[in-house]
Amino acid sequence: MKLEKQDITQLNKFAENIGVEIENLLLLRESLTHRSFLNEIHDSGYSHNERLEFLGDAVLELLTTQFLFDKYPNRPEGTLTSFRAALVRTESLAEAADSLNYGEFIYMSKGEEATGGRKRPYILANTFEAVIGAVYLDQGIEVCDKFLHRSLFPKIDRIAENRLDIDAKSKLQELAQDLLRITPQYQLQSQSGPDHEKTFAMSVLVGDTEYGKGKGKSKQEAEQNAAKNALKDWDSLYKKHNNSAKIEPAKA
Repeated sequence: MKLEKQDITQLNKFAENIGVEIENLLLLRESLTHRSFLNEIHDSGYSHNERLEFLGDAVLELLTTQFLFDKYPNRPEGTLTSFRAALVRTESLAEAADSLNYGEFIYMSKGEEATGGRKRPYILANTFEAVIGAVYLDQGIEVCDKFLHRSLFPKIDRIAENRLDIDAKSKLQELAQDLLRITPQYQLQSQSGPDHEKTFAMSVLVGDTEYGKGKGKSKQEAEQNAAKNALKDWDSLYKKHNNSAKIEPAKA
């Protein structure tokens, strides 16, 4: 299938924007195509990017693991695993994609665009992985590695220095167990949307008290957001429900 002139111009602009030469522009277009776009155009010549996302996720994990292994020769396995999780989490990938204006180039439905899809973190993160998959197939793993060294890996210094790899759920659990000897519990409040794009709402309880709520595209993401909100309000909630002096919360 041939690409339209407009597509070729747009795809070459994107490739230039990320600093990677791509020979197979059809493959690149697939990596930038959100599922919603196919529902709108009903064109058999298009494929959405979820298979490439699957491949890119594996390439990303391998290259990130090698990068951390080489950069921190004296760090234990547990710390490296934690650093890797922080580096490739949805928010981190979305920030990297947003800094390269991925949203401008994604093929998506008008409805998805109208509801903020071009800035939606999980769409940006998934597209970031899909593009890695396309680059891997088209240019090989070394080009992928160079791209990640420019676009993603520079984040690690800030993550390591500030231990941003310690997630909100872990911080909240440590705080609640230390001060109250209670392990926070998470409860599903609701879920909505189609199967491939569900939104989950979770709450976090410390004892019998609700400390925070959060939403996300997975239960895990919703739990993390609930924990973040609980940490933000920890001081006032702790005082209110425990009649205690001011306690400084761990930063989310």
